[in-house]
Amino acid sequence: QVHVEQSGGDTVQTGGSVRLSCEASGGFFRLDHVGWYRQAPGKEREREPVAQLRGSTTTYADSVKGRFTISTDDTLGKVHLQMDNLKPEDTGAYYCNVYVNDVIRPWTNGEYWGQGTQVIVNS
Repeated sequence: QVHVEQSGGDTVQTGGSVRLSCEASGGFFRLDHVGWYRQAPGKEREREPVAQLRGSTTTYADSVKGRFTISTDDTLGKVHLQMDNLKPEDTGAYYCNVYVNDVIRPWTNGEYWGQGTQVIVNS
């Protein structure tokens, strides 16, 4: 069974940094189709990811471009989101979304969500 586990998250001051991690297990697939979604306090989760990885291509929302960076650790099967120069408007719960393409167990293919982690940026 595929399981997505998130870690990281913190409370920081404006200008601080946080690193989020996302690990998927329970199958035979690469973490090369991952999106990070934000849900601000009192709002619904945003429909578009703030950052996403598709194969070898990373894209970022304009609001985080130049401050957030996705990286992968193939050895450990993890994807990280490095968040620098944080602003109060970055505050929220961040969710990792993983698309699984398992050629050995194709019945598990599909999207899976992490449990979410909190990032709070104080002014």
